[in-house]
Parts: sequence; C-alpha cells; structure tokens
Amino acid sequence: MNEPELIERAQQGDKEAYIELIRIHQRTVEKFAFQCGVHSSDLADVSQEVFVKLYRFLHQFKQDRFTTWLYKVTLNATRDYYRKERREQAKEELLSAQRQVPSPSAEKHVLNFEEDRVLHHSIQALDEKYRYPLVLYYFHELKYEEIAEVLGISLSTVKVRILRAKEKLKLALTQEGSVENG
Repeated sequence: MNEPELIERAQQGDKEAYIELIRIHQRTVEKFAFQCGVHSSDLADVSQEVFVKLYRFLHQFKQDRFTTWLYKVTLNATRDYYRKERREQAKEELLSAQRQVPSPSAEKHVLNFEEDRVLHHSIQALDEKYRYPLVLYYFHELKYEEIAEVLGISLSTVKVRILRAKEKLKLALTQEGSVENG
C-alpha cells in the first residue's frame, strides 16, 4: 500500500494504517529532532509527542507532501518540548534536584545518525535559524521550496541562511581542527 492510501485510511480511523505511518517515519522524526538539538535521552518523548499530534491532526492534512508536514510537526514539537523543559528545569533548580545525565550508550546509539561527533556538535552550536535549513537540506534532502514551507520563510531567505550556515560551520570546523591539532 502506498503512502497516500495509508494516510487516507489512517484519516478514516484505520489504526493499522496509522501504525504503519509511524513505522515508516519514526526514524526520520527521531533523526530530525536529534539534529534540531533534542538530547538523546529525550528523543523518545519528543517522537511520541510528534506522533500524538499526528494522530490528533491527521484529519486536517490536505497537502501534497506528507513528509513536509511531518517536519513542521516535528519542529514545533521540538520547540514546545524545550520550552516546557526550561520551565521544569527552573522548578528543579528551585528544589535543587539533580539533573539526570543521559546514558553514554544511548547517546552513542543515537550518534549513528551522524557521521562525526564534531560535526554534530558544530551544527548544534549554530543558531537555529541557520541550523534548521542546513539540516533539512543536507541530512533530509529537502528542496529549498520545501524548506521554505516547513520553516515559514521565503525562498531567498532559505538560500541565504544555508549559505551563511555553511560559512559558519566551515569556520567552526576549522577552529575545532586547530584546537585539536594545537
């Protein structure tokens, strides 16, 4: 069964079709969320939130590209999750509770998405206005038009941000190389 048929069946309440959509897109959602800055220990929570939103709002989906819509949902869920987390963290600090440290083995597993830890950390250090277009273009192979739609910005802004992101990333990686070699 092709994706449009799955979407239509899921919109009509077919739980098996919905589960199949999750199976098909779960890795993409996790990868994009991770590349947007979600900690490996939070990936499952953010992914679950994305698929809950997908379930709640699937009946509203009327666009051509499902994955473009799913990227938007993932981006919003990522932002919402960290806004909520910052509020929770402030509460924890008031209560002087210890923060949970992500397990190194979980992080190592998630970093299979990335070719290189240094590259990942350099991308994470970019401002999100540069990071998101770069990640969508190079790691998710979206076209400029699709990126503009996902991020709600103009086509020319996408092009400029990707160009600037590459410049900033090159500078960061060059500096990282000097630090390691020096």
